[in-house]
Amino acid sequence: MILYRPLGMDELALIYDSGFTEFPPRLPEQPIFYPILNLAYAEKIARDWNTKSNSFAGYVTRFEIKDDYASQFERRIVGGSLHEELWIPAESLSEFNRHFVGRIAVVSSFFGDDFVGFVPEDYMLKGKSALEQPRLLFNLLSDFPFDFDYEISSNSKAVYLNFRFWEQSDAGRFQLKDGEKTMVLEAIKNLWPERNPDIQLT
Repeated sequence: MILYRPLGMDELALIYDSGFTEFPPRLPEQPIFYPILNLAYAEKIARDWNTKSNSFAGYVTRFEIKDDYASQFERRIVGGSLHEELWIPAESLSEFNRHFVGRIAVVSSFFGDDFVGFVPEDYMLKGKSALEQPRLLFNLLSDFPFDFDYEISSNSKAVYLNFRFWEQSDAGRFQLKDGEKTMVLEAIKNLWPERNPDIQLT
């Protein structure tokens, strides 16, 4: 069974920490984990709800679960016929995670006007927002390519969580020209498979 899960940046950061192998435990006030069976519905939630609060980012994850295991859980339609969810009790989520086929993948991303992104706590990107990071990375790439390589490796979590925002935004937002933004993103793409072979950047 193919399922989708819309979520914000903070939850995606925890999934990144797991190596894209599990969803984090639910909060005490969240008794149900409800992935979605329809991509369009998941994208609507990510775009219309997740981008309006908290991290101001909405991501849609895609994952597969074994059919025989998934069949034990209730399907719920919440609205129109496309609004179908699979309801998993929060206490069953850990076991549910163990029945994935492959890894969790991000398939769509949306960003609100107030998106700040993942702000690192170490190295040269420390304290820099997603709007500030590309300019600094461009300067490193131009003048200190070894430091650029080190920064991408050391702050790979920030790079991953912010990369889709960089792709979707105009270069001028980062005080870069189009060619400069392209140069930074292409350099990241070239380094990524060697530094993070188990994590797909886009």
